[in-house]
Amino acid sequence: MPERIMYLQLKTGYTTDRGPAWIACVRFTRTWRTAYVHGRTLRRVTGNPKANFDSNFYDVDTGEEFWMSGPKRDRTDSRYSNQQPLVDDDAREAYEAFLAGAPLPGRQNG
Repeated sequence: MPERIMYLQLKTGYTTDRGPAWIACVRFTRTWRTAYVHGRTLRRVTGNPKANFDSNFYDVDTGEEFWMSGPKRDRTDSRYSNQQPLVDDDAREAYEAFLAGAPLPGRQNG
């Protein structure tokens, strides 16, 4: 399974960009429609993008909604707040190298 370091934020139960956020290693299925992180199975939101403008994945067991994207070097991952994400231990070394200018693992070519 492909694995990427991603920015992940819980949206359910929080006002805009106030939910907890992480930089984490996320495993994806071959189709990239399902992600596995923190013991959760997240499925990509499909259908009307305006109906889910604040989330792009949901937990298949709880229905909680998440925003997931690649991290940004300038640390502006959260759109409307300056909240900094927690960095998981297994992602820390690669994330810190990314912040220093290295490509993310699995993204060396783009």
